[in-house]
Amino acid sequence: MRKRSLISAAALMAFCVPFAAMAQKPASTPTEKAAPVVVTAPAWQTGAYWTNVDQGLLVDFANLARYRTADAQLGPPHAGAVRVVFLGDSITEAWKLENSFPGKPYVNRGISGQTTSQILLRVRQDVIDLHPKVVVILAGTNDLAENTGPATLTQIEGNLESMAQLARANHIAVVLCSVLPTVHYWWHPQVPNPAPRIAALNGWLAAYAAREHYVYVNYYAALTDPTGALKHDLSPDGVHPSPAGYAIMAPLAQAGIDHALHER
Repeated sequence: MRKRSLISAAALMAFCVPFAAMAQKPASTPTEKAAPVVVTAPAWQTGAYWTNVDQGLLVDFANLARYRTADAQLGPPHAGAVRVVFLGDSITEAWKLENSFPGKPYVNRGISGQTTSQILLRVRQDVIDLHPKVVVILAGTNDLAENTGPATLTQIEGNLESMAQLARANHIAVVLCSVLPTVHYWWHPQVPNPAPRIAALNGWLAAYAAREHYVYVNYYAALTDPTGALKHDLSPDGVHPSPAGYAIMAPLAQAGIDHALHER
């Protein structure tokens, strides 16, 4: 696989078969030790693919075009509607909110592969202008994967802090979510095991949310195994949740939303 800092996890996952259709590894028995999930890049990630990825970043770094028309068509929420925007990367984009939260006016604004620097640039268009009651922010893993180049924890934390501040300034309640566990970014295998940095970032998120009175949702604790990896029976590739993974995340997210609405 070609090693590039501009590759995006979302771009990779967006063109793969749906998560629900991917073969799942069987759960280990008590006498077995679960093997780590190791995924290699598909053959189509060659040639013009990388040129198109690079061109997209140069022309529209934040990919504002992705939801521009949909945002305009959505319009303001109906009177009494509790609109919630889920903001993030491929983990959010792949989440079928209509299945996890049937009948609720929840809006998915995830874009595969995006880092917090890109997502921050979308807050005005994809969150504030939609006038939600709550925004659920799940981001940071692609920064650790170096999708748009190396990023320090301080830079990632600053971007997440700015997202929360922009939402609060516009009277939108904030739910900050932990970064999901993983030990291997298969599209950037040169990146060292990110588990220690994920733990550090989640520690900061929990402390920051408590200090600033934001709601914190801890997906990490529900999805991780003792090695810091995403449980192999909850993910097709060790990074993205399977339907079973999203089934665990959904009630945690809803509890966070309910708490944020109560505090609001």
